[in-house]
Amino acid sequence: MTEASRLKATLYVGGLDNAVTASTLHAAFIPFGEIVDVSLPKPEIPSSTDPHRGFGYVEFELPEDAKEAMDNMDQSELYGRVIKVAAAKPQKEANEGLGSKTAIWEQEGWLAKNAVSEEDRMAAERARMGGDDRLDDPMQGLEGLDVAGPKPA
Repeated sequence: MTEASRLKATLYVGGLDNAVTASTLHAAFIPFGEIVDVSLPKPEIPSSTDPHRGFGYVEFELPEDAKEAMDNMDQSELYGRVIKVAAAKPQKEANEGLGSKTAIWEQEGWLAKNAVSEEDRMAAERARMGGDDRLDDPMQGLEGLDVAGPKPA
């Protein structure tokens, strides 16, 4: 199974009670299709007494089964709590996003989204060096713009 199709067949299940176990989650979702994996991420703090972080992932064999489970189980009740069931999002890399140890402007994702073209970079360099194509007065050349309507011929 490819990573993309595997992600389509994986559901995020949030709002879980501490009494919910992997087998409980498996039993709740098995009516919708064959389940490949159920995972309940453990708390990051080693001293925590909670069995999981209040959410989990259910991976189905087929994406159609996952969609059916999502449509039927979202906003349903499990152990007295309303659960949220949604399509799982891809996990971010440890060196991406705001929680990483790498400066945001050095990250690949940020660079791809905010990269500056070579032309803009050259214009900024000329402006820094005091290029002669820069106007001294930013309002220069705007004198005739205070009149609305077409220009007289």
